Order: sequence, then structure tokens, then C-alpha cells
Amino acid sequence: MRTLKDQQRMQDLFLQERLDSVIPAAMKETGISCWLIACREYNEDPVYTHLTPALVPTARRLSMLVFAMEDGQCRRYSLCLPDGNLEKYYERAFARTKQNQMEALRDLLYRLDPKEIGIDCSEDFALADGLSAGVYRTLMKELPQDLTDRFVSAEQLVIRVIETRTESEKKIYPEVVDTAMKIIDEAFSDSVIIPGVTTCRDVMDFMAQKVNDLGIATWFDPDINLQNEKGWQEEDTVIQKGDLVHCDFGITYMTLNTDHQRNVYILKDGEEELPQELKEAMKRNNRFQDIVRENMKAGVSGNDVFVQSVRQGKEEGIRPMLYTHPLGLFGHSAGPTIGLYTDQNPQPVRGDLKVYDNTAYALELNTLEYMEMYQRDTYLYTEESVLFENGEVRFLAPGRDTIKVIHGGRR
Repeated sequence: MRTLKDQQRMQDLFLQERLDSVIPAAMKETGISCWLIACREYNEDPVYTHLTPALVPTARRLSMLVFAMEDGQCRRYSLCLPDGNLEKYYERAFARTKQNQMEALRDLLYRLDPKEIGIDCSEDFALADGLSAGVYRTLMKELPQDLTDRFVSAEQLVIRVIETRTESEKKIYPEVVDTAMKIIDEAFSDSVIIPGVTTCRDVMDFMAQKVNDLGIATWFDPDINLQNEKGWQEEDTVIQKGDLVHCDFGITYMTLNTDHQRNVYILKDGEEELPQELKEAMKRNNRFQDIVRENMKAGVSGNDVFVQSVRQGKEEGIRPMLYTHPLGLFGHSAGPTIGLYTDQNPQPVRGDLKVYDNTAYALELNTLEYMEMYQRDTYLYTEESVLFENGEVRFLAPGRDTIKVIHGGRR
């Protein structure tokens, strides 16, 4: 694990790259020449927390940032309380001894004189809907109407800023994923799982405690469940020999999120390796992963990826479900929806977004198999953190094609 100081250094490097390259490119792409972000302490706009340095973790009172394209360059302004750390990255545009914040914002916007002013309001995308009703009402009340008439939704700009990975983020992502995978590997070992003793809840608690001990966080509670001849079981179920145990696990580390689902089989007495039936099932699951990879292309909508992948999987005799989602600064991040677990149909609006280079995804899906060993249909749930870069999907961790095994009875 990196020291806290080094983690903060990396976070600030990510920020500098986002400010210098991602935001100007996204503003040009979306046609937003002026972008206003305004939020209050304890109710931060989701994107605000990723536009400030490590030592400025929250808004203070009312905090406002303005990005503006001026003479082909992206200028950055802070209308926040004075803060030396923030002002390493933003030009101060508010002197509280001379005027209040709304007066300073008014004067800045008049000087910039943009045709439109992007604000973070969206009916369809939560991460682009960070402007609270209270702050919005304040803006509408305190600013002249000829400025508020220029307000437009910045949702497409916010989506592109959040979903785009910087060069340093792409380089560090495998390290973040490796940290998560080491926890999964330890949890799925005979030092943690004792058949006939250990419950699903015990493994969940182990993973949560491990994350806490490392001084990082999970973005959702670890989930452990199992399948056997009795079907699907979880929580206080005791893990037994012959069970197929599954985890869903994701961490937040250096502002990046991971999301993985892996499986482990508890060998029965007399078994020395994974049953052939499970090996073949995993091959079909991997094949569906590859089908999705093949259909993920820059400029293709999430809905098209979903429809083409599911159709192709079924044509190849696979029984698939697909619900891949963007990953990165958030676990369920901004970008195209590629199927939903609860609705295996194309998704209006969210599924219409297109795939872009330099983005990350949780390649999440399952395949259904009839298992003779269990005498019933059994799901293989898998999920891998991936980067989409140079038109291709790249896995961020090895081992996606394996089901681990545990020899029972060891302590």
C-alpha cells in the first residue's frame, strides 16, 4: 500500500491532468464554453469532489468553480473561501472583503459573456444532477435574468469529464485492481474458508475488515453467496464441500473504483481438481465475455453493444445475461448503460450513450448452465474491471478464466 502522502500526490496528479486535458477537450466536444459548478458543504456536487485537490476534500459553505474557454484556452476560476491548496489550480475570482459571492459571480460571467452557461442539472443522469434545488434557487434569485436565461444543462459535459480516464489513472489502475484482487485471493483460501464451519457472512466480514485495516474503503458491502444442489444460498449459510462460492467485491483507492466477481469451488473428498463440468461452463462464460469485448467499439451505443452481444451469445448456444456498467471515479459511473440486471432490454437515454476511448467498465454478466453435479440450473456470475483504450477492451487483472479451488479441512 502507498503512504497517505503518496496517495494524495497521485490524486493531485490525476486532478492536474483532468484540468489540463480532459476538461478542455470535453468542453470543446460538447460546445459548452462556460461551466458553473456550485454546491454547499455536506451536499457536494459529485463532480466537484473530483475537481479539487486531496487537501480540499469538501466544499466550504457555498463553493463555486467556473471553467471558461477564452481565446482557445480553458481558464479556471474559484469563487470559494480563500484556500492556498485550491488556488494552486484555480484563479481566485472572489474577494470577500469587497463583494459577496453572487456579486463576484455576476461580474465574472458578465466579463466572460458566454452565449450559454452550463449548470449541473439532469433528469436522466444522477452524476450530472449535482446542483441542489436550494443553490439553484439562490442563483436564480441573485443573478440578473439576462445571465440565468443562458443556463443550459451541462449533463453531456459532466458525463465526458467523469468517464474519461487520464494517462496517469490508466497507468495506476492495475495497481488499484491488484489491491482488490489480493483481498479476494486471501478470502478465497483455505486459511479463511473452513468447510462445515465458515459462513458466507464470515467471509464478507473478513473482506470488509481487511479493507478497513488497509485504510481504504469499499464502495458497496462485500457480497458472498453460494450455489449447490439446494440452489442459491447466502448470509448465514455454512459453506460445505462441493459448494460453488461467489463474491462481488469493489474498493475505492486513490479515487478509483474496482468491481470484480470471482468464484471458488470447495473440493469434495477425493476430488483433486475442478470438476470438468465447471471447467466447460467457465469456458462458455469466458466466450460470452469475449463476445461483449468484440462488440464494444468506439462510437457504438451501449444499447447496440447489449443487443448484438446477447443475440450472438444465444446464437452460439449460451444462455446469457449482460449488465455491464461504466467504472472509474464512481463504482456505477458515468457513461453508457449496457443492459440492466433487472431489465434485459435496451435502455432509453442511458443506453443511447456511446462508447469512448480512455474509459473504464465493469464487464459484468452471467451465464446459466444446467449442472449434472447439482441436478439444477446454476449461474456463473463474473465481473472484471477493464479499460477501453485504443479501440480495445483490456482486462486489468489476470485470472478471469479460472475458478479457484479450496481443499477442505485445513486451518
